[in-house]
Amino acid sequence: GEGQAIAAYVQQNLRIPRRGEIGYSGDAIEGYEHSGYVMSGSRHARMNAVRIRKENQVYSAEEQRALALITMEENQQKESQLMEDFRIMLKGKAKVREQQQAAAKEKE
Repeated sequence: GEGQAIAAYVQQNLRIPRRGEIGYSGDAIEGYEHSGYVMSGSRHARMNAVRIRKENQVYSAEEQRALALITMEENQQKESQLMEDFRIMLKGKAKVREQQQAAAKEKE
């Protein structure tokens, strides 16, 4: 839907088009606005409020997605470090057990 389309613009770091601007590139729109044209989406305070709210929703969703990815990566790193610590501990215990068994065989 519309949210996905806006999210696509955000992900590509492009200007989000407003009503009446669909089909024009961001550069073309800025050129028209610098020439003095008022684009229909820029004129109405209510439409601007809706656009800003939607943009903020998309940005916050993008931020949440990025934070979730960072958290997941951190958790994976912690888990892999924990697993490595367990492996080291188990190898150490196995080595001690082998030494004890070897010492017991020598006593016999």
